[in-house]
Amino acid sequence: MTDNKNIKASYKPAVSRQSVGIPPARRLCIAPMLDWTDRHCRYFHRLISQHAFLYTEMVTTGALIHGDHRRFLQFNAAENPVAFQLGGSNPRELAVCAKMAEDYGYDEVNLNVGCPSDRVQNGRFGACLMAEPELVAECVAAMSRAVSIPVTVKSRIGIDERDSYEELVQFVSTVAVAGCETFIIHARKAWLSGLSPKQNRDVPPLRYDMVYQIKQDFPQLEIILNGGITTLEQAEAVLQHVDGVMVGREAYHNPYILADVDRRFYGETQEPRSREMIMELLIPYIRQQLELNDGVRLNSITRHILGLFHGEPGARGWRRHLSENVCKPGADINVVLEALPARI
Repeated sequence: MTDNKNIKASYKPAVSRQSVGIPPARRLCIAPMLDWTDRHCRYFHRLISQHAFLYTEMVTTGALIHGDHRRFLQFNAAENPVAFQLGGSNPRELAVCAKMAEDYGYDEVNLNVGCPSDRVQNGRFGACLMAEPELVAECVAAMSRAVSIPVTVKSRIGIDERDSYEELVQFVSTVAVAGCETFIIHARKAWLSGLSPKQNRDVPPLRYDMVYQIKQDFPQLEIILNGGITTLEQAEAVLQHVDGVMVGREAYHNPYILADVDRRFYGETQEPRSREMIMELLIPYIRQQLELNDGVRLNSITRHILGLFHGEPGARGWRRHLSENVCKPGADINVVLEALPARI
């Protein structure tokens, strides 16, 4: 059995963010979600909350190094603060890609050690890397040497049968020594075979207690809890035990949940923007993106806003009008303009 006391004794933490007056930017984060949190989605979310910490979809090192890196890296400066999430396991390649993200203006580089899909495992990255904490530490060290922005890790609490608290401590302490001061921990383990990625988001039970204990045992680390957060009240309760929370699917399907984030978690005093005001601010962005003629289609933006009026009168009319019209030939900004009165 792992000796927790020896592991924690060997970990020499850096000075805490709080002790040097750095604001808790990651107090509430929106999870990186493949095919969802693209640049249009992030711009939309930023109109709702000015302070929530945003994350890109995961992008592999191969896609950046051998593909059209501009397509993956470009974003609107209005999105900041925003982190770029990388998938990979080659320290040298990760260092190159981390530097690319820093040069483009991202505020953080995050290493994915939590995705359990077969495709990710075949590429030797994602959750399977939890079985190789020394390799993850090498990756973090290489990335940290290449950039001056924070390098963070998003993981699970464990994988398969390797889900003891001792093994989680071993992982966190090994990677922390390499220079990672922020861990975003999905409070479920991942089954690398037998469950789909979707099932891995729901079937393994949530173990908030393990994440809370990590914060107690490593008080100088910034610990962000991910998994099962669906209300701001729940987020506030979790924040009694850790430094931050990460909201995933709820923020996408019901984005207006973010409207009160700035006031409740960042001390803002202004009233939240109304849904209608958010659309007034988004419409010029949609116009601009369609006029750029770089392949942006109306649906690539409007698919992210279907849930804006979730729970409100007329929400069904809003969704129906957009869904039925955005893909028609010649669809333009008028589809969105007409969807607003369609709610009535």
